[in-house]
Amino acid sequence: MSAVTGTGKRIDIAVLGAGIIGCLTAREIVRRSPGASVLLLDRDAVGGGASLRSAGLHTPRGATPRVRRMTRYSHRFYADLRRARPGLPIHPIPMTVIGPDDGQGLEDTYLAECHAVPARELPEGVRVPDGSAAWDISGGHYAAVPAVAQAVVTDLGSEADVREAVRVECLDVTADDVRLRLGTGETVAAGRVVLAPGPWLSDPAWAGLVAPLRARVKKVVALHVRRRPAAGERAVLFQQEDAFLLPLPERGHWLFSYTCPEWDADPDSPATGLTAENLREAKEILRRYAPGMVDACASGRVFCDAYSGTGEPVVRPLDENRRVIFAGAANGSGYRLAPAIGAEAADLLQPPAGSGS
Repeated sequence: MSAVTGTGKRIDIAVLGAGIIGCLTAREIVRRSPGASVLLLDRDAVGGGASLRSAGLHTPRGATPRVRRMTRYSHRFYADLRRARPGLPIHPIPMTVIGPDDGQGLEDTYLAECHAVPARELPEGVRVPDGSAAWDISGGHYAAVPAVAQAVVTDLGSEADVREAVRVECLDVTADDVRLRLGTGETVAAGRVVLAPGPWLSDPAWAGLVAPLRARVKKVVALHVRRRPAAGERAVLFQQEDAFLLPLPERGHWLFSYTCPEWDADPDSPATGLTAENLREAKEILRRYAPGMVDACASGRVFCDAYSGTGEPVVRPLDENRRVIFAGAANGSGYRLAPAIGAEAADLLQPPAGSGS
């Protein structure tokens, strides 16, 4: 990768990637530093990429103390956002978890304020296998993630320079700034950069910086179950398989998401689509809980996302001067944890004590 020559435009902070994580990071930066010059760039459109294909399911849970803290932060953020913007497509939904019959792990996973209680009913056709039990969880919602991202950017107004369909061809970290060469031919010198690339970890502009994170890209598959949800249907989470059924009444079908085991996927590959093996794997899991839905699955939504390998998102500097902050690799929970990821990234943008910058 060649160095960027010339300085061109100078700005305080650039956020690279306008998925839900990048948009909420930009929002947090503008909120904390209203006088800063902020540039939000995306190679595609605001709310595209993994955000475009996201189920947008917020489950009030976390497998580690840090993720539970992040979940609690995001849980409150989305509740406040929905109150402030009641027109946003953020839909509260009742939720049931099917897990071990002794409830092991529930107290250590779900937020206490979302109180798990024995389930009273399940959607038609969903059953609880032997050795399992069902609990109702409060506080869940699902959202149209691209619309939320676009609304966040609209609210930024003139406080950020938002550019779509603009690629970063080269990113060069210097002692004084981060120099970006854009696909439009422009060069930009940014004091700080937040890199929120979603699954584009191997983009040549930053692949070398990102490589030490050891994050990987995994295929994400969710099937469309062509059965119209009844009014007030519940989302159902299958704890053991890390899978879920989500009713989407506005689309006239259910969504069944399962953990696809295909790693090192390429987000730009036209081959990243639904395969016979994906259908087989997903139907095998679905058959355990809702055998009557299996034959209604023939299509779905498929993309990929970045995973950290630790179960926790990655928010950390990529250089010794903290000029570039990585924010992502959220293990398929980008929407759910985006507000907390944005807050952690903004924390790291503060110059180190005594740096003089």
